[in-house]
Amino acid sequence: MGLLDRGVEIKTPEQIEKMRVAGLLVGQTLEVLRAAVRPGISTGELDAIAEQSIRDGGGIPSFLGYGHPPFPATICASVNDEVVHGIPGERVLAEGDLISIDCGAIVDGWHGDAAITVPVGEVGEDLVALMRVTEGAMWAGFAAARLGGRVTDISHAVESYVRRQPHPSGGSYGILEDYTGHGIGTAMHQPPNVPNHGRPGRGPKLQRGLALAVEPMVTLGGHDTLVAEDDWTIVTTDGSWAAHFEHTFTLMPEGAWILTALDGGRARLAELGVPYGGLD
Repeated sequence: MGLLDRGVEIKTPEQIEKMRVAGLLVGQTLEVLRAAVRPGISTGELDAIAEQSIRDGGGIPSFLGYGHPPFPATICASVNDEVVHGIPGERVLAEGDLISIDCGAIVDGWHGDAAITVPVGEVGEDLVALMRVTEGAMWAGFAAARLGGRVTDISHAVESYVRRQPHPSGGSYGILEDYTGHGIGTAMHQPPNVPNHGRPGRGPKLQRGLALAVEPMVTLGGHDTLVAEDDWTIVTTDGSWAAHFEHTFTLMPEGAWILTALDGGRARLAELGVPYGGLD
């Protein structure tokens, strides 16, 4: 492992394989949570499910006790106009809600980090479109990543994808600018930042051993946000609802390897005509 380009952590192949173990645990936990989401369940109950899944899998929750003030839970559970960093608790999910679940785990000192947005029961077509656009933007980012390229090649692809999508009301989607993806490895958040907008060809070089978390956050309205009174939850200032998707990935000589996707990203990358570089 080496540190290059202002603290960017470059992992050995063996260390990337350890990150895959952490990534699989995160991916498995999110699938358990996806299946558990229903009207009548509380975000606190989802948090308990997540913690048990991570600990049963030999991991430690990445988020629990993180930051200042210390984050008090295993997952971030952000509902409707809450974009990210929502604190789980007594809130009960209702039919038609939208919940974004962000999850991180540490296994043998290495982190995995991913997020999904899940409808609670039946939701409107505008929310279905919002989820599709946000998740599609993430995969467009992976498709743009090449060894020897630059970090903002991902950023530009994310933004371009979102801007091309028709908005249900004829307006445009909001892309959060103050919150970004990030490097990841022996710490959950490392350099470099991975913005969800911008010009290509900038930032650190994409090289083997660099692991990044790519996480578009998209709203049905504007991109402006504020921090709630709990000092963690990020909400839209205009009340528009939001979606958030995230995966941790790396680039191998053969192609991309999505470390938190259960199949390594093989199926979705194939749909996009992107080479798969995973070892499983």
